[in-house]
Amino acid sequence: MAAYLFLGFLIVPMIEIGLFILLGQAIGLWPTLLGVVVTAVIGSAIIRSQGLSLIADIQRHMQSGRLPAMQLFEGLLVGIAGALLLTPGYFTDTIGFLLLVPPLRQALYAFLKTRIRVDGFTSGPGHEPRSRRDGIVDLKDDDWRDR
Repeated sequence: MAAYLFLGFLIVPMIEIGLFILLGQAIGLWPTLLGVVVTAVIGSAIIRSQGLSLIADIQRHMQSGRLPAMQLFEGLLVGIAGALLLTPGYFTDTIGFLLLVPPLRQALYAFLKTRIRVDGFTSGPGHEPRSRRDGIVDLKDDDWRDR
């Protein structure tokens, strides 16, 4: 995992620098810099509206007693999109804007949902702890006798 992070921190800036050079040559310095500022402003406005909508949706789910798993995941992606859009660069802006497209977020959620396994346990009155090993009887010393 650390190697992937290292590669990400190494490769993403190289892509951004390359894109800045290419765009600067194609459209000029000031339009290139203006584009970075404009995408940050537009992205911030979109994040604000989608974030408020997601918060309201999470509250509705919680009030009806349903777990807002998908909405929380979408909130995480909107937060990541916000960080990417505020980071100067066209590559990170592109990824950030893609994360703001609801059908893409839902597809990513569906993809990850099939690959993530959640284990849990319950405790409290009426819940006996269970062993993960099926077919094994766990007896106390007083309950066992030799035949």
